[in-house]
Amino acid sequence: MKYYEVNEPYYALIKAENKEIARDEYIAHVANDEDGTLIDSIEEIQSDYAIAKYSRTVSEDGLEIPLNEILNNIRSDINMVLIVDGNLA
Repeated sequence: MKYYEVNEPYYALIKAENKEIARDEYIAHVANDEDGTLIDSIEEIQSDYAIAKYSRTVSEDGLEIPLNEILNNIRSDINMVLIVDGNLA
């Protein structure tokens, strides 16, 4: 699995097999791609950086995410959005 960041129009940290799947996850869970330029906004990032950033994130309730949930999400082979822009909550 690889890790991707999107900063515009809304921030997201995504774990996906490839950039195209990351785009699909973003559209499904964050925002649409009205102008068709989202793929250009998706950047692959180092796994260490992504894992550290994800581990410091709080849940929608403002609570710390349990360590076992973080580890399960990182270790799984499921494509997923790990962090979503707080302005969307």
